[in-house]
Amino acid sequence: MDNFNYKVDQLHVEDVAVSDIASSVGTPFYVYSQSSIEKNYKDFENAMSGTKHLICYAMKANSNQAVLKILGNLGAGMDVVSGGEYLRAKAAGIPSDRIVFSGVGKTRDEISLAIKGGIRQFNVESEPELIEISKVASELGVEVPVTIRINPDVDAKTHSKISTGKSENKFGIPIVSARKTYAFAASLQGIRIIGIDVHIGSQLTDLTPYKDAFTKIRRLTEELRVDGHNIFRLDLGGGLGISYESSNNNIPSPDDYGSLIKKIFNGLDCELELEPGRWIVGNAGLMISSVIYPKEGEGRNFLIIDAAMNDLLRPALYDAYHDIMPVNKMSNSIELERYDIVGPVCETGDTFAIQRAMPNMAAGELLAFRSAGAYGAVMASEYNSRPLIPEVLVSGDKFEVIRARPSIQDIISRDNLPDWL
Repeated sequence: MDNFNYKVDQLHVEDVAVSDIASSVGTPFYVYSQSSIEKNYKDFENAMSGTKHLICYAMKANSNQAVLKILGNLGAGMDVVSGGEYLRAKAAGIPSDRIVFSGVGKTRDEISLAIKGGIRQFNVESEPELIEISKVASELGVEVPVTIRINPDVDAKTHSKISTGKSENKFGIPIVSARKTYAFAASLQGIRIIGIDVHIGSQLTDLTPYKDAFTKIRRLTEELRVDGHNIFRLDLGGGLGISYESSNNNIPSPDDYGSLIKKIFNGLDCELELEPGRWIVGNAGLMISSVIYPKEGEGRNFLIIDAAMNDLLRPALYDAYHDIMPVNKMSNSIELERYDIVGPVCETGDTFAIQRAMPNMAAGELLAFRSAGAYGAVMASEYNSRPLIPEVLVSGDKFEVIRARPSIQDIISRDNLPDWL
């Protein structure tokens, strides 16, 4: 996170003091560094140099229009998993031939929307989905490019809720059934088989599962070509992990990842697609919150802050860890205390950290949650009638609100009372 540093004891995003943003927009809020997003994307591009490839950013990580525009301007494609994400990609100016439609439960309306609007390919998850795409394509008189997602039965060795490549997971076609499914797909009208899709999970910090899965996909590519299928594109998914703890530097780099891909698929003459999401934006963002007040409990102390689980769900959902740091740098000589850092929502799960060592914090002081650029704002809700928090983009010495905080009245006014009440 090179663009998040203390300057004169004040945390800055690039050249903007976090405290200045807080004074302008209030807390809590998300803030992203444009330079970090651009650098992370370019690192992936450089890692794949010398190959035919397209980086399709996984929009589910962070789908703000400004983020999409930054990446689109750099030549990125988009990996979408809903009709809404498809329309967001189009609104951001992403060409149709750079949009890949993934997702395990595409509806007929979503399939029709993408066919009519243009699509690079559908990554198909099941035979019923193949049939539905065939029906819609035939009705529209077109032929649709598809890859079929293969479940390689490889344990990604990541959190159980974000592992997608084992046989018991809901995703894809079992690899043992792949040749049969491809033969079935080839018999359908409106379907043009172009390749294979695979994605084994998220937040992988070991390349071994990738090696195992990709080796199986190479072998399957060769088998399907023998069967007569024109396999020329391989979508290898995403999932490369990031460091959520500043002390942990044992994370594979895009260069490590790219070298593995080149070694396994060398000589196969396929276009390669990668779908990084978290790696592009995760460490390019912070969530900023204010201390409401410290509280002394029985045998422990609490910091009650104005951000809550509805703003950043990951700790409650995955027991996820985030580094948390004061926005005003404290002297190294200050004695640290142990705090449970919690939000104001009426749930015990509204807890961000247990017994975290922190300086003594007073009401009104600012805290920064690192590595909050992915799966933060996109997973937020209005639980407890709490408004969605703003998103802010920084470029150099400038900042702009790229999603405003709605008012409570905006939330209430969306309700409609039946006339019998």
